[in-house]
Amino acid sequence: MAKQNRAMLIGAIGAGKSTLTNKLLGREVQAVKTQSLIYRDWIVDTPGEYTENPLFYKNIMATALEVTHVLYLQDSTKKKTIFPPGFATGINKIPIGVVTKSDAEEANVNLAVNKLRAVIPKGIIIIASAVNGQGIEEIRKLVQCHSLQETIKASKEMDPNIVLPI
Repeated sequence: MAKQNRAMLIGAIGAGKSTLTNKLLGREVQAVKTQSLIYRDWIVDTPGEYTENPLFYKNIMATALEVTHVLYLQDSTKKKTIFPPGFATGINKIPIGVVTKSDAEEANVNLAVNKLRAVIPKGIIIIASAVNGQGIEEIRKLVQCHSLQETIKASKEMDPNIVLPI
């Protein structure tokens, strides 16, 4: 039997990692601040501090050994990113960029996409909202892919307004 794919969500404090985790798993619960790694089904939710503080990068790298995909979350309501340029190239897992809070009134989706492109030179970017469900099914489908090539191929069959290929 094939091993189930697993995705790790990383991003700034308040980027929407726990809210997205709940939506992806169909859980109707209020998101709470993540204090440590949380393993739920096929998702590993990480504390924002792991990405915001370079001293915790070792935790990201160690956890990456347990997953097949890394979802890099960028809050579209924030002007800055906490990821250094090319950050995804240092983690040998299938990268998927996720623009969160895309439906917020103050969202700047284009800026968030540009920020993620600098972090993930080779990867798919999904415009998502845990509130209205946009991008949720696409994330689920892409995490089922077993290679970057398979991910790229699958993304080309999805709505180009939600899923932005390389």
